[in-house]
Amino acid sequence: MAITGFTWGGWVTGSKAEVMASDQASSAVVAALAPICVAQARKDPQSTATMAKLKESSTYERSPIVMDVGWATMPGSTEPDRAVANACMAELATEF
Repeated sequence: MAITGFTWGGWVTGSKAEVMASDQASSAVVAALAPICVAQARKDPQSTATMAKLKESSTYERSPIVMDVGWATMPGSTEPDRAVANACMAELATEF
């Protein structure tokens, strides 16, 4: 019965549940912070030049650019967040 529960029943161990909860929480935080990054990008006086640079860059170079210009640095934080930069870049990519 236990084999069936873990295999087909969707049962997980306590440690697996903790990992899943942590991943979901991280995803929720990134989803909440990405719009702030996009708003910071739109308010930046240098956004036109940065967007042109992003457009010319390869996909893997874009998130570091977003981090370098400070768009992925949230208010009250001193360091940019890579996951927020990735989500922000995904949203900004629809604009070019």
